[in-house]
Amino acid sequence: MDNKEYIVVTGAAGFIGSDLVGYLNQQGYTELILVDEFGYPDKAPNPEGKKYAVQVERESFFDWLTENRPVVSCVFHIGARTDTTEFDYSIHEHLNVEYSKKIWAYCTAHQTPLVYASSAATYGAGENGYDDRHNVVSSLKPLNAYGVSKNEFDKWALEQAGRTNGQGQAASQPPFWAGLKFFNVYGPSEYHKGRMASVIFHSFHQIRQHGEVKLFKSHRPDYKDGQQLRDFVYVKDVIKVCYWLMEHRPASGLYNLGTGKARSFEDLVKATYAGLDLPARIVYIDMPEDIRDKYQYFTEANMQKLRSAGYTAEFYSLEDGVGDYVRNYLAKGAYYE
Repeated sequence: MDNKEYIVVTGAAGFIGSDLVGYLNQQGYTELILVDEFGYPDKAPNPEGKKYAVQVERESFFDWLTENRPVVSCVFHIGARTDTTEFDYSIHEHLNVEYSKKIWAYCTAHQTPLVYASSAATYGAGENGYDDRHNVVSSLKPLNAYGVSKNEFDKWALEQAGRTNGQGQAASQPPFWAGLKFFNVYGPSEYHKGRMASVIFHSFHQIRQHGEVKLFKSHRPDYKDGQQLRDFVYVKDVIKVCYWLMEHRPASGLYNLGTGKARSFEDLVKATYAGLDLPARIVYIDMPEDIRDKYQYFTEANMQKLRSAGYTAEFYSLEDGVGDYVRNYLAKGAYYE
């Protein structure tokens, strides 16, 4: 290839990845290498209208790199198998562990900064808290195969980063890397995600079709129906943090990425109704048994590490983020540009 510098975005046809491509365009970056499986019609609208240099199929990406030898200034590894109801670990292992190791190896060999997607699913039921300290990673107990795969790669990355050469310098890591533990991300461009789309997405469509929203009952006595708590973070904040890390490169490591404030599913649905200027109507239903014993009742990101690293921007409140998503995207059938 030419001597231009390129930014790689994996998962570029997906939810967060395609929004990140749009944000990079807004910041003036158009020499982008988009990596994904581009043959799915339901994901096809996500990259439309965005500026980039080339699209590369995920499974041929490393051969493509060898053949074309682009100069890459940063890799955003956002692509993953994210279905928490997929119990076949081998599927998650291939995409979320082994493929990520290849990305890491490329970035190490070419001294390319790397920002990759980890997940709050690594925290399991939260028995070890939601603190992104590295010394707790080996003790975490994820509740599903997806969370296990993300935690396995985090552990492996920390092992690589801990290796040194004869001069006491880290020998097996990119010059800068950050693994972002995404909490409950919602926002535009998740139309293709089906069952795995956010509660806001499903609530919006239930309201339009039936005039009411169904939420899972609580199956624990210490949580009332609708009061299960999650750290919901707007995708516009997520992509801003990704960009900030590329620009500022603080200390390498794992970083939580939520708002730092847990909110209830009831609050979330009420905010969705408010975005439509309608009164809330909620019906509680039993949680499917296949996920009942693997369900997180509480997540809340400890955001001190990212703040201490110098990130000062305010995060969207639940009401402002959901309102923007409902009014400007869902109600219009619009995608992030």
